[in-house]
Formats: sequence, C-alpha cells, structure tokens
Amino acid sequence: MLLSSSSSSTIPLVVSIFIIILCMRSTEALVKLPENESIPAVIVFGDSIVDPGNNNNLATVSKCNYPPYGRDFQGGKPTGRFSNGKIPSDFIAEELGIKKLLPAYLDPTLQPADLLTGVSFASGASGYDPLTSKIGSAYSLSDQLEMFKEYIGKLKGLVGEERTSTILSKSIIFVVQGSNDITFTYFIVRQGHGDFASYADYLVTLASSFLKELFALGVRRVAVLSAPPLGCLPSQRTLAGGVQRECVDIYNDESKFFNSKLSSGLNSLNTNFPLAKFVYVDIYNPLLDIIQNPQKSGFEVVNKGCCGTGLIEVSILCNRYNPFTCNDTKKYVFWDSFHPTERAYRIIVSEIIQKYVDGFF
Repeated sequence: MLLSSSSSSTIPLVVSIFIIILCMRSTEALVKLPENESIPAVIVFGDSIVDPGNNNNLATVSKCNYPPYGRDFQGGKPTGRFSNGKIPSDFIAEELGIKKLLPAYLDPTLQPADLLTGVSFASGASGYDPLTSKIGSAYSLSDQLEMFKEYIGKLKGLVGEERTSTILSKSIIFVVQGSNDITFTYFIVRQGHGDFASYADYLVTLASSFLKELFALGVRRVAVLSAPPLGCLPSQRTLAGGVQRECVDIYNDESKFFNSKLSSGLNSLNTNFPLAKFVYVDIYNPLLDIIQNPQKSGFEVVNKGCCGTGLIEVSILCNRYNPFTCNDTKKYVFWDSFHPTERAYRIIVSEIIQKYVDGFF
C-alpha cells in the first residue's frame, strides 16, 4: 500500500544522524565531479533495463527472479535483474561513487539508510504509454510516481524537510523508457491506428508531462536515456531480420526518429524550466558501436543472446531447463534476446557517465 508524503513521522535526532553517517560511507567515485558539487543519491524510473527486482512479487511474466538470471551476480543469486549480473542502475550508482548496487524500492529487505542514497522504481515491461504497462502487467510510470511520492514522505520522516529538499534537487534522476512502447505497443497494437510520427509525438508528450511532475516534486537534475538500436536486438533480428537475421532497419529508423523527437522535447523543457537540467543521454550509438565493432571491446557474439538459443528467449523462456545457455558470457553482447550482458552494460555506462555528467552542473 502506498503512503502519502504527509504520513511521514519524525524519528529521534540521534537515529537520523546515525542514518546520515551510514550513507556517507559511499564507494569511491570513478568520475570527477566539479568542485563543491555533490550527488547524494541516484533515483531511477523505467523498464527492465533498470529494474532490480520491483516486479518480483507482481503477477506478471515480466520478471526474472530465477536462474539462470543473476548467475554472475554476487553469489550467483537471481535478484530480479534482467541480466546475468549487474544492470545499468548499479553501474551508474557505482560510477558516481554512491554505492555498489541500487536496490529496488519494493525490495522487502530495504533499509532506511538505503533510501537516502537512492532506489529504483523501474518495472520491467513498462513504458511511457500507459497501454504498454497494461499489456505487460507492469508498474506504469504513474504507479512509479506514486511510489516516489511515498519515498519522499519516508525521506522527510528520516531527515526532515530541508535535507529531503537537498536530496531531491541535488540527486540525479534517470528515466529509461521507450523500448517497449516502440517494439511491442506500436508495432503490435497501435500501428494500424496511426503513423509512427504521431505515436512518437505522443510518447514525447507523455515523457514531458512526467518530467514536469518530477520538477513539481523538487527534482532538478534528470537524465533521460534514448531508445537503443532496437532493430539489432536478437529478438527483433529473429522476428523480422530475415533468414540471415540482420538488424531490422525499420526498427532502428523508428528508434532514431523517436530519439530526435525526445531530444527536441528536452530542449524545450530546458528553455521553459531554467532551474532544472534535463539531459538527453544517447545510448543508441554506444550500443550500436559495440554491435558493429565487437572486437574493440573483446566481444565475439552480437546477434544472439547467451541464454538458451539466444534467438528469442527472454523472461520465462530464459530458464534453468534450457540446455543451450552459453558458458562464457564475456563473449556475448546480449544476455537474453532483449537485454545486454553485465559486461556490455558496464562499458556503455562508463562511456555515458564520462560524457554527460558535466551537463548536470
């Protein structure tokens, strides 16, 4: 049950101080921040790319809290992360020197101290389009926003109004959506009801509305990730790439078109909200470069995932009973037919953090 921020309660001062001290024990930042600047927390909204397990207890097929997911995670434990190990939200928190792992907000073992350094509200199979989340039985962005409001109330109860305001305004919020909207909702459901240009405009309008709501709640630094080269995902190669399973041009073209619209929408928001930083983060080209030039990063397999045959398996089709799962994930760009491996994620996150972090100051 979600709680309103007004339901927060005051806890003893000594407990608050103890929690703050715990949160100061962060990992060492791998990127240099401007002098006198800080990032107290990383907060994430989005889909399966950054869902560390919020879907675990949800009645949906879009979850992966079972082997072989997580086989390269700490202790080989499946946590609900859609990969063989860590996911981008973990690496972002690590690169920024905040903590090694970014927990799911709905993790039943979440501790109060975890809240002060950030959580992920992301839900696998969600999207900007409410229909996407409905189809995937996922937590929609509206649901994630309600969780965020509850989170704010908890923060106020832990450290008070002033510190909460600082956390919200100084933290970097990451929004990762759009892939499910394009690959599933548009091409399978909405394509017959209008052209993609109109749908892309619709998605950007929804994204802009969501970002405005975040601003109203006190958020000032937001990174919005682009859509990846969806036509080069193993699943899309299998479904529409022909006998040779080539990258599907139409999916990549629509990704690029949506990305151009999204970038323009963020530029408009930056003009209208000068106190905020809405930063467009291109992940299309970094992932495409790895796929087209795998040898530069030591990859060997780019057109299929490690799990099962790698052609179509994702979520429940990627399971311990599939005898074809690979032995060495380091050779693979993709873990399953839709999600990259931990190693690919690490490379991409390192690149984007180095490129974009200065844009928040």
